[in-house]
Amino acid sequence: MLISIGVIFMAYAEKVLWWMIGLFFIIWFGLLGLSWIWAKLSYNAYRYQLTEDTFRKEYGVIWKKYISIPYERIQNVDIHRGILVRILGLSNLMIQTAGYAATGLRREPEGQLPGLSKEKAEEIREELIKRARGIKPGL
Repeated sequence: MLISIGVIFMAYAEKVLWWMIGLFFIIWFGLLGLSWIWAKLSYNAYRYQLTEDTFRKEYGVIWKKYISIPYERIQNVDIHRGILVRILGLSNLMIQTAGYAATGLRREPEGQLPGLSKEKAEEIREELIKRARGIKPGL
């Protein structure tokens, strides 16, 4: 019985191997395509706006999240450029507000704008600092 199963397996092993390789590539390219579609949807769903009195950000494909930060709450605006981001020529803008970093388990700034060009990040940073100083007395 065991020998007959071994003979059958050996006869079809090559076909099974090619079938498994083909299935692997179909799954691989399917996941690659879904990742590309998800990245495109995420990019198109990401928006920000500097209004007269607040910084607004909207993002999310399935679950939308809206963040509105009044300029008087902004304490610091940083530009982070890790190694991969520098290689791609991009910057991440971090907007820190009063008391947000101390709440909850998340240690991220309340406002983040990832994937900006270096020039655009510096331009937005200067504008946010200018607007925050215009509202805060004594600065």
